[in-house]
Amino acid sequence: MPGRKRRGTSAGLSLAAMRFEQWRERRVPGARIPGSLWKSAVKLARRHGVSCVATALKLDYYTLQRRLGRQAFPVVDVEAPSSPPAFVELVPSAGSSSSQCLVEFANSAGSTLRVHLPPGQVPDLVSLGRGFWDAS
Repeated sequence: MPGRKRRGTSAGLSLAAMRFEQWRERRVPGARIPGSLWKSAVKLARRHGVSCVATALKLDYYTLQRRLGRQAFPVVDVEAPSSPPAFVELVPSAGSSSSQCLVEFANSAGSTLRVHLPPGQVPDLVSLGRGFWDAS
C-alpha cells in the first residue's frame, strides 16, 4: 500500500532505500548496482529478511537471496571440537554481586543443562560440566 509505512522498518532500511533511489536517478542505463549498495542490502536482509528488503529497495528477490547465500557465515561444528580446552578460568567478581548468573551446557545429543547461580555462589562448574558430558 503506497504511503503506508511497514511496522518494524529501521532507519537503516530507509537510508538504504534513499541511497538506492539516488543511485537509480544518476546511473547510466545498463550500469550494474555498485558493490557497496549490494553489501548494505545483504546486511539488511540478514536483519529484516529477504522479502522485506527486496521490496523496500526494489530489488529482485532471488538475486538478493543468492547474494545473501554467498556471504553467509561459515558453518562451525560446535558439537565436535577438534580439541577440548585445556583450561577454563572462572574468576568471581571482587565485590558482592546482586545479579544472578546462568550457565548452560549442551551436548551433541541436543541435551542441555542450565544452572542458575544465586549471587555470590560459584560451584565447581568444571566438574559439573565434565559429569554432564561424560553421562551422555
